[in-house]
Formats: sequence, structure tokens, C-alpha cells
Amino acid sequence: MTTSSPSDYPIDRPGSLIAALPAVLGFVPERSLVLVTAADGQMGAVLRADLDDELLGSLPRLAELAAMSGAEIAIGVLVDEVGAGCLVCADEHRELSQLLDAELRERDVDLFAVHVVEQVAAGARWHCADGCGSSGVVEDPHASPIAAAAVLDGRRLYSRRAELVDVVAVADPVRSAALGAVIVESGAIDPQRPQSQARADIEHALECAAQIDDGHALSDKDSARLAWAVTDPRVRDTLYALAVGDKAGVAEALWADLSRRLPAPWRVEALVLLAFSAYARGDGPLAGIALDAALRCEPEHTMAGMLDTALQSGMRPEQIRELARTGYRLARQLGVRLPPRRLFGRRAG
Repeated sequence: MTTSSPSDYPIDRPGSLIAALPAVLGFVPERSLVLVTAADGQMGAVLRADLDDELLGSLPRLAELAAMSGAEIAIGVLVDEVGAGCLVCADEHRELSQLLDAELRERDVDLFAVHVVEQVAAGARWHCADGCGSSGVVEDPHASPIAAAAVLDGRRLYSRRAELVDVVAVADPVRSAALGAVIVESGAIDPQRPQSQARADIEHALECAAQIDDGHALSDKDSARLAWAVTDPRVRDTLYALAVGDKAGVAEALWADLSRRLPAPWRVEALVLLAFSAYARGDGPLAGIALDAALRCEPEHTMAGMLDTALQSGMRPEQIRELARTGYRLARQLGVRLPPRRLFGRRAG
């Protein structure tokens, strides 16, 4: 299940709404039920589930998440390459819409409409799932204002969800396992170690981020040191602040690199740092993928669970950024100089 928290979407223009889905999800949905929520004229969470045999069992959870986001209404989009033009499938789509409507009504959310489309592509035709007779053409997803905004914000749009998953997947399991042996051999850090050592590890993380930014791969020694360093809450919580600093992109590249490089369980903190950074800049799709991977590694991870709940309930990125204040406060206590805070909402001239 994928979640995202977009801004404004054309809920009354199905062709535009469907065209905007790749930009908000971060990838082009296939064989999917996408549920777009709204309240007070503002768009809330966008939820996606696979169109498979498990979907009916997922409807209560989808409805619950929609209600958690504060939704007043929801719009469904069924992306069904096989069934969009199938008369037999039309009955299945209608039944699915009715079941979804029932689940949402139980939670005081109105299902505004459900649209069926073969694929999310320019010129594809959509029609309503309940047989109302409404139909139309999908606009060009690449020309969507939402897509343009995503590109300006530095977000990459993927043609398949699997490509987005690869951003955080372990690149070389054999190499990762070998690195795990190096990490174990290097030894765990002392949780009672002095602040000077925590400060040195934070400064080392900043140096590693700059190294990645310069195009140089990390050594196993550097990777092992980082893997242990982020198990120190002082180091980890300070590094969250990088997500709202002027070097946020550089730090995020480091967390992505470590997510692909480190084995479990050490990759968990890298995944959560990556998720926090992506969430803070408004990239809900990447945040969701990273959190999903983190929670698979450690289901009870406190920060991962909190961020996942916030994302699924439609909490805005600006609210998440406030958590970074703790990192700046810790940095001052440790005597670490972090990059200055970025002014979100303003673009460099």
C-alpha cells in the first residue's frame, strides 16, 4: 500500500486528476486502486493498493486510512489494463465500488466517484465504474502542473513502482553480507561514551556525505563506522536535522547509499533517516518505500512507526520538519556546527 500527501488536485476534472497520479505517487500506477481524499477543498492523503486477490480484504484498511487523514470525500481510480474494456469486468468494478463506498460511509467519508482507466497515459479513456455514462480522456501526465512542480522540487518520477523500490533495495546482497562481517568485527560503540566521540561521529557523517556528493564511494571502514554511529541516539537524532538544512540533498544521497549498501539490521536507521529527509521535502512516495523497508527489518522501530502513521494520515511535510528542531538543539549541546536551515517555500534566484 502506498501513501502520499499532495497539495491541490483537480478533483472535479477526472482527466486531470488521473494524469496527476504519477506525480503524486512518484511512479505510474498499474493494476491499482488509487484513492484520493479531500477535505475543506484541500487534498489529503492519496492511497494505493494492488488490484489483486487481496484487495477486498484491504478495503477496510484503505477506508480507515482515508478517515485518519480527515477526509470528507474520496475519489477512486481503478487502473486496470485487462478489465477496463471488459463487459464482465464492469460488474466486478461496480461491485468493488459499492464495497468501497460501504466501508467509507461507515467512517463518515463520502465516495464522490470511482473512475476506471486502462492506463495512466495521455489519450487513454476513462469511464465511471457505476455505469453512470460519464467518460473522457486522460490528459498528458508529463504536462500536469503537479508533475512540473515535482520536477522543480527535485523529485524523480519513475515509470514503475519497482524502480522506486530499487532506490532503497540492497544493491549487492553478497557484498552487503561481507560488509556486515566488517561491521561486526569493528565492534559496537559504548552507549556511555563521552560527547566528544558522538560529536566526532556526526562530523564524520558530514564528511562522508560530502564524499558521496563528490562522486566517491565510501570505504567499508567508513560505512561500518556510520552503521554503528547512528545507533547512538545523540548522533542519530542530530543527523535528522540535516533534512531541513542547506545540504539536505547531499545528506539524503548518503542515507540512500547506505540503505543500498548496509545489511540488516544496520540499514534500518539509514532507511529511517532517508524516509525523514524525503518526507520533509514533500516526497511522500520515497518516504513510504523507505519506511516500508525499515518496518520489514524492524517492525517495532519507534521513529519508523511514527513517521509511517503520520504519512498515512496525511500529515503535511511542514509539520514533520518541526521534529528537526531537536537535532539542532542537540548539535548545539554537542558543539557541532550543522548547515544552516533551509527556507522552505523560497527558491533561490
